[in-house]
Amino acid sequence: MFNNDIFKVITMRRTLFALVLLGGSLAIHADRKDSLQNYNYFFLEALRQQDMGNLTAAYDLLRHAHDLNPQAAEVYHQLAAYYVSMKNDKLAREYFEKAASLDPENSVYQEKLGKLYVTQKDYPNAIKAFERLYEFNKTRSDVLQILYQLYGSQNEYKMMIKCLERMETLEGTNEQIALSKMQIYEQMGEKRKEYDELKSLVDGNPLNLNYRVMFGNWLLQNGKKKEALQKYREVLKEDPDNSLAKVSMMDYYNNIGDKASVKTILRELLQSPKTAQTLKLELLRQVIASSQKDNNPDSTEVLRLFSEALAVPQENADIYMLKAAYMSFLKLPKPDITRVYERAIEIEPDNSSARIALIQNIWDTHDYDKVIAICRPAIEYNPDEILFYYFQGMAQFHKHDNNAALETYRKGVGQIKPDSDPSIVSDIYGIMGDILHEKGLNKEAFQAYDSCLQWKPDNVLALNNYAYYLSQANDNLAKAEEMSYKTIKAEPNNSTFLDTYAWILFQQKRYEEAKIYIEQAIRNDSTLSNVVKEHVGDIYAQTGDIGKALDFWQQALKAGNDSATLKKKIQLKKYIAE
Repeated sequence: MFNNDIFKVITMRRTLFALVLLGGSLAIHADRKDSLQNYNYFFLEALRQQDMGNLTAAYDLLRHAHDLNPQAAEVYHQLAAYYVSMKNDKLAREYFEKAASLDPENSVYQEKLGKLYVTQKDYPNAIKAFERLYEFNKTRSDVLQILYQLYGSQNEYKMMIKCLERMETLEGTNEQIALSKMQIYEQMGEKRKEYDELKSLVDGNPLNLNYRVMFGNWLLQNGKKKEALQKYREVLKEDPDNSLAKVSMMDYYNNIGDKASVKTILRELLQSPKTAQTLKLELLRQVIASSQKDNNPDSTEVLRLFSEALAVPQENADIYMLKAAYMSFLKLPKPDITRVYERAIEIEPDNSSARIALIQNIWDTHDYDKVIAICRPAIEYNPDEILFYYFQGMAQFHKHDNNAALETYRKGVGQIKPDSDPSIVSDIYGIMGDILHEKGLNKEAFQAYDSCLQWKPDNVLALNNYAYYLSQANDNLAKAEEMSYKTIKAEPNNSTFLDTYAWILFQQKRYEEAKIYIEQAIRNDSTLSNVVKEHVGDIYAQTGDIGKALDFWQQALKAGNDSATLKKKIQLKKYIAE
């Protein structure tokens, strides 16, 4: 027997030990509770800083939260995103994997991990991640699509089929799934399964004639010509205007070498108002391409087919545009092409491409009234198309109707956008500068030239005119010289540009230099204008060769320059400034 007092002592000691253990446990529990509260604070504060855009602070807070609770999946997930942005692929992967392992049922973590594997081209692990994701939610067809592509990257055909079967469970059988399965069976060499899949699609959709045509096409491609022909005939018996079946019949007749039947069906399709316009265009493109492969292409036959296609009412101008392009390729007479474009506009008045092509086709005829007549309604239909303002203003300018041209161009510049064609915009401003200068509005003209050169700094015509007009005004000759020099660098044999440069040098009293360039102008053009001839005389006079000066002044006078100053130069036999 135990001594009772000893038993009491032992019991007391055990009780005290238990109390010590309990106290320690309570202290540890309190510490853990405090730690968890601290973790929650730092984690939530990190998210708040992140939302505010303070990413450095957020990152530091997340690191501290991680130290407080290293088993928190959400911290690993948040930090992984930072490592992705830091391009630290190793840590990003490690942290995404840790988040997914700590919370394996979290679909967000699994998806992020799977996508990371994809970006790192680790397709086997990506497959595992997305398979886990699919197991958690078997209604996600988007996950199945990703798995289908991943299995495809690994040429795992059986698993691709399995993915498609799972899609069928979710979405039901459809054409895309059936065709995808057929394609895979073809790659696997499983012809029978490919056939069964297509037959199942056809049998499951008995009213869909297109599937039956598709079945016929498969039979034709696999050498079963008679069976294919039977399918096409069955479809055409039910629907005599079925375009898809007729196109397939053309393929059949091409396959057996019956060209006459191919042409017969082709004409039927082109002449039928029930044939889609897009199909007619495709057929005509194929005819053109086929004719170009022949040693002796028969363009007459192609044009005849165009006429047959255009003999029925048109829903738009597309076939006319294709015909005009083909005629241009053949270099047929422009008036014939013009008539096609005009017909296109009758069918589709707001077709800007047809109007632009028509204008370009007739521009060389100098029929500016016609150009203006085409542009006016075009601007109403397409007010934001700057080309119509350009052509209309250019036509008015060539007709010497400068007021109308200026008005047109002022409206046109209102349609300029950042992506407008720089050459067109530059030319518009350049012509505006010419017109404004002619009106004596030099300030406005020079502003127009500045705008012109902002859009196209190498517009040599504008550079030349701007430089010459500055020299005439004896204004900013340094700028004028710089611009004019660019023109003679671009076109060193252009006598007009050489004259401008020589005259600017003359205005700067650099007479010997001016003489060098004016003589180059003479050598490059024997038919100088009367203005240039007067300049030549002025330069020779200031370089001491009064004999040559008088010769060129006389030539200028005979050429129609009857200015009083010129006559006075001849009379006094010396240069006189105007």
